[in-house]
Amino acid sequence: MERIAAFIVEHHKRVLGLTALTTVLAVIALFWISFNADVTQFMAQGSEVGRDFVALQEKYDTGDPVNVLVTLPEGRSFRDADALVELVGLRDAISGLDGVGGVATIVPQTDPLTGTVLTADTLASLPPAAVEQVVLGSPIAGLLLSEDGRSTLTLVVPEGDATQLARDLTRYVEAYPPGGFELTLSGNPVIFARVLDMITWFLLVIPPVVMGLLLLTFYATIGDRKLTIMAIIPAALGSVWTFGLLSALGIRIDVVSVIVPIFVIVMGSADGLHFVTHYQEEARRTDDKAERVTTTLRDIGVPMILTTVSTAAGFLSLLATGVGPMQQMGVFAAVGIVFAGIISFFFLPALLSHTEITSRPSKALLGRRLTSAVKTLARRRWVAAALTVGLLAFAAFSIPRIAVDTDQLFFFKNGDPIRADFAKMEEVFGGATPLMGEFVLDPAAGLGQLAGILEVSRELEALPGVRKVFSAADLLADIPPAEIPGVVAGLTSGSTVSPLGNMVSGDGLRFVLFPSDFTTADLRGWLDFAEAQPEIRALTGMTVLWDEMARLVLRAQSRSLIAAFALVMVMLLIAYRRVRLTLVAIVPLALTILTLLGFLADSGIQLNLLTAIASSIVLGVGIDYSIHFVAAIERARADGPGYVLRAIDKAGRPIIANALGIAIGLTGLWLSPLKYHGQVSMIMWVSMTTAALTALLVIPALSGRDGTREPD
Repeated sequence: MERIAAFIVEHHKRVLGLTALTTVLAVIALFWISFNADVTQFMAQGSEVGRDFVALQEKYDTGDPVNVLVTLPEGRSFRDADALVELVGLRDAISGLDGVGGVATIVPQTDPLTGTVLTADTLASLPPAAVEQVVLGSPIAGLLLSEDGRSTLTLVVPEGDATQLARDLTRYVEAYPPGGFELTLSGNPVIFARVLDMITWFLLVIPPVVMGLLLLTFYATIGDRKLTIMAIIPAALGSVWTFGLLSALGIRIDVVSVIVPIFVIVMGSADGLHFVTHYQEEARRTDDKAERVTTTLRDIGVPMILTTVSTAAGFLSLLATGVGPMQQMGVFAAVGIVFAGIISFFFLPALLSHTEITSRPSKALLGRRLTSAVKTLARRRWVAAALTVGLLAFAAFSIPRIAVDTDQLFFFKNGDPIRADFAKMEEVFGGATPLMGEFVLDPAAGLGQLAGILEVSRELEALPGVRKVFSAADLLADIPPAEIPGVVAGLTSGSTVSPLGNMVSGDGLRFVLFPSDFTTADLRGWLDFAEAQPEIRALTGMTVLWDEMARLVLRAQSRSLIAAFALVMVMLLIAYRRVRLTLVAIVPLALTILTLLGFLADSGIQLNLLTAIASSIVLGVGIDYSIHFVAAIERARADGPGYVLRAIDKAGRPIIANALGIAIGLTGLWLSPLKYHGQVSMIMWVSMTTAALTALLVIPALSGRDGTREPD
């Protein structure tokens, strides 16, 4: 470490210049940053169900429609001719918006008897009885009309950017004059548009708030404004470097990876805090700046490397989950943590070696009184025993009740308007997002197979939770046999447009399943039925993806946790080369993970894409406290009895400050519009305080009685 310290001090200008140049390049790259709000894209990664979903969409060149629920005032019905005329006017107005590929309503595009295009004017010229016959006689009417006739579903099929279309429709609905129809939007593009707005707002607002809270906490520990800012610079630069790299590589930021800069800022700040506080302690002993850097790196250089590796390992353990979004977020965060560690190890010493230090640790709010309290508790071994037994009992009682979140809208807080809109759609039609599938169509078998497809379709429709199954076979059922080949050819070539998009391919018929009030058991029943029918090639959709994701999340929880523990154990064994010391460092971490899992179950926070990975992240971060404390104990052991108490004087303050910094810093996530970010904040409060307490109280109890005995 002496050579490294001498190199950093001697070549500080080069180190500072290289850091500044890299930062400038990263900032420039940020101007090309892009976002991905399409949840289905990253959900499809690493999932066979997801790949089937994307493949079916690509085969039929169809995206998710925007669902527009059109509701009449009390006393009116869409079974009346005048309401249908108004609906056609709305259809034509929406069709004129940019990015609309088609609009499906209960009113067909053409009169099936005459072939006349049905506009608002042509419909108004027909007798009311003829209008009702044309509309209600259409096979699509049963799909899109509510039982009471007051509500109808309009499906807006995008042509191009579905998210932008959802935004345009949202503005259209907001500007729609009152007194006529009530319009409610739902569907995946609506979710994506809302998520995109949230991601943008999050990145602009939350990181500065988190940094502000972190600075306040660190200042309470350091007691010096200049040193406080220096302590957080490595993590802030690490975050900028990470997003700059992602932007330069063309990797888009999604609803999961958007939290990466927060993790890097908060968790990557640990090394900066430890280095600054130790350097501040050395400033009391000597005025030689080079010696300060050398001594500080000699004392905590190796622990800084170990904690960087352990925190990165916690994130990299997510590669074992097999879930694309989790793997991507783990890699991004690990890269950021490594960047922050490198900057802390080289840039921070170079900066501090030519900075005047006038403050003393005794001026800090979290100073000697805090470490004195910790030492008092550490001397009483029964405190550590009681804490351990209490945490184990809590975990044993709570963990069996942990649950998986299957809510498709888990991004959104309970009061978000989008939840109310989706709930209204489900209340009227039983499901806000239809499923889709494909029947097998053998070109050599002739049209006789349509009867078999219709039979299977009706059997699927009879299952619990299914309101209607619709395919091109339903359209062809009412067409004279002589005209069917021409209609099939038109649907296959695209010259005949279906209101629900492309429905026929060379070897299949796409169908749409409209759910009613259904349960997870009902969904599994549909999937089992589809798998058992040779006539059905696929049944998929966002509901199926979320069901699969719930199972993957539960599996990911155990896989990532096992991988993280294994990585940390191997790292500690290599570093310490002593099994006992490794086990001593692991015990507080095991207690922290058990407490976290118990808290998830007891608080009602369910496992989802982000909360499921919290235990692996906490493991990678929580081990930092054990590493720094064990290192301090080993350094102090040579001076005789009381070595644990002396280690608390050295490492206790930064450990507590870092735990509070992470917890308080992540409190800023409560301002996020995304629901699970607030849950992450609660998780980190519980985890970090537990990790710090167990490290500072349990490790002394495992270190021998001489460690807490004052020297003679």
